[in-house]
Amino acid sequence: METREPEVIRDKEAMRRWSRGMRSQGKTIGLVPTMGFLHDGHLSLVRQSLTLSDVTVVSIYVNPGQFSPTEDLSTYPSDFSGDLAKLAAVSSSGSVIAVFNPKNLYDYDGGRNKKTISGGGRGGGGKVVSCVEEGGLGHETWVRVERLEKGLCGKSRPVFFRGVATIVTKLFNIVEPDVAMFGKKDYQQWRLIKRMVRDLDFGIEIVGSDIAREKDGLAMSSRNVHLSAEDRQRALSISRSLAMAKASAEQGQTSCKELKNMIISELVGAAGRIDYVEIVDQETLQGVEDIKSGVVVCVAAWFGTVRLIDNIEINVTV
Repeated sequence: METREPEVIRDKEAMRRWSRGMRSQGKTIGLVPTMGFLHDGHLSLVRQSLTLSDVTVVSIYVNPGQFSPTEDLSTYPSDFSGDLAKLAAVSSSGSVIAVFNPKNLYDYDGGRNKKTISGGGRGGGGKVVSCVEEGGLGHETWVRVERLEKGLCGKSRPVFFRGVATIVTKLFNIVEPDVAMFGKKDYQQWRLIKRMVRDLDFGIEIVGSDIAREKDGLAMSSRNVHLSAEDRQRALSISRSLAMAKASAEQGQTSCKELKNMIISELVGAAGRIDYVEIVDQETLQGVEDIKSGVVVCVAAWFGTVRLIDNIEINVTV
């Protein structure tokens, strides 16, 4: 069947009109939030959304709000034309996909602020910086999920989850979806968004999709492109150690300390620099000492200059 590129919508008011037009026709709307540079993991979310809703919106926006002042978001990989081609292939079955690709979703003092703030994954002139404002009349309203944002990735990236929660809230207000898809590779993010939706009474179903992996087990990520061939092989120690920990737990090992030491040994042996290895309750994300119910083992580690995250759920009855 002939492929067709999805409709691209740049303006947030136009996006809202599109969604409301679809809803007036009785159609349900799915949303897949992304920062672009789409891979098969993203596309699996799109396919799942198409089974759960009549039409799907894929947002492509590199969110400045989740980057700290020391992180240059201009290094985030981008291939907008490639993203459209991949989505066109998904929509070849006749499914309706729209792409929401705004230039900017933050208000910076009516344009008087001299900073160059950009998102959207389409490039742009000037140095791209985070949108963490200190004074002025720029953006200063943030959504925070106070407890769930503190641990795991929140320890080393203190502004990350307020940026995620804020931009997702903005996307929900603009697109007005019935269902939204999030990959479980970003486990803390998925749980945080679910809690935010519950607490703020959004009428949106949040679906967590299983981690999409390469054939060799590496969790799919837009950051994988930055791995050298040697570091990519070393990074396989993450998924390998997680599988070992799950197998050990299913065979009766309940000590989280023992399981964490097993993972740490595997990662260090592969020359990984560990950010964290934690075993936490699946719902609360609080650390546990012994496995007595559903937990998730979460890992963040550096291989070369690339920080990778991964996790595995363990459900045992003790």
